[in-house]
Amino acid sequence: LASVGWLVAWPGGGRSAAAAVTGCGHGTPVLTVRGTGTATGTPDELTVNLAVSVVGQDAKGALASDDATTSAVLAALTSGGVAQADIQTTGLSLQPDYAPDGTVTGYAARNQVVVTLHHLGAAGSLVDAAVAAGGNAARIDSLSFALSQPRTIEDRARHDAVRQAASHGAAMAAAAGEHLGSVCSVTDKSASSSPPPPYFAPSAGIAAPSHVPLAPGTQKATAQVQLVYALVPGAAGRG
Repeated sequence: LASVGWLVAWPGGGRSAAAAVTGCGHGTPVLTVRGTGTATGTPDELTVNLAVSVVGQDAKGALASDDATTSAVLAALTSGGVAQADIQTTGLSLQPDYAPDGTVTGYAARNQVVVTLHHLGAAGSLVDAAVAAGGNAARIDSLSFALSQPRTIEDRARHDAVRQAASHGAAMAAAAGEHLGSVCSVTDKSASSSPPPPYFAPSAGIAAPSHVPLAPGTQKATAQVQLVYALVPGAAGRG
């Protein structure tokens, strides 16, 4: 940021030339303040972690059954308007089940899929359709809401943080009998934003009720900034 120069006229014969008082120069007293701002927004997308778990007498049969059930779940999602780009397989496992004596009693296959839903008005029906297609093999491991454009509320939070820091600076300078000069630096001290924690379904393995009610709530962003002001005495300042 450019410095602002102040001209101080000296009456009488003490100094015949005007003295330039420049903010942020070497030796200029400064005031460092911090401000914290917040902003909220309504999430507009939903991420659902689905799984299909099937048990069969042999490995081939368990995997084939799991594949068929998972395909039915994915078909329900795509027929409901979910794009292929919003569906991702995140895990596939096939493991034997053992009796207490170590005998293999069957095989368990599990397929995990993450789905991003961009139309929350239809999200409940889509989740219901996916679970219905998977039957008793379907699981809802977790779901989480998010903003597709989090930068919007992050910038509002930063604006609020700068406003608070400026207000704090003006009050502190006035209490010290000084005024705020130029802004010497602005530093973003915000911690990296993290997505909201997922909601874990309390009854995994039980089919979801028809027309699942889903409430997105709100998502909050917090920002912290640091401002460094030059301090100038008397009426020369702008505080």
